[in-house]
Amino acid sequence: MSDFVYLHSDLHLPEIQSTTITRKQEIIKVTEQLIESINNGDFEAYAKICDPGLTSFEPEALGNLVEGHDFHRFYFENALSKGNKPVHTILLNPHVHLIGENAACIAYIRLTQYMDSSGMPRTMQSEETRVWHRRDGKWQNIHFHRSGSPSIPSQ
Repeated sequence: MSDFVYLHSDLHLPEIQSTTITRKQEIIKVTEQLIESINNGDFEAYAKICDPGLTSFEPEALGNLVEGHDFHRFYFENALSKGNKPVHTILLNPHVHLIGENAACIAYIRLTQYMDSSGMPRTMQSEETRVWHRRDGKWQNIHFHRSGSPSIPSQ
């Protein structure tokens, strides 16, 4: 007779791993959707994905913590929506930390390819971390920190 007590069965391990992988893929996908809304200058889509109280540290804020959508709305209305040149973004090595059932953090390198004003292809790099919270079954970005290049391609 064995004196071992098993707290969980290894039979459930693949199911748990599958659920974890699926949730991490969800975070990568919603992050890609957010970046796509930025690339397309689509503030409405951006605002749906971001919490109204979104906080951020980013190059455009000059080291200051900004809160809410107003700071970002300015860029959508005055720069992002004006760009009709194609922009392509790649998320390199995304790493997702799941924090319970309703929170996650993703860190990645963001490469943005674009054509400058003289028609030359250019690439910008930034390092980003985003914190996500799931409310009512929907993921929302509640905080991000970006180092490196600004979001708006230079001319």
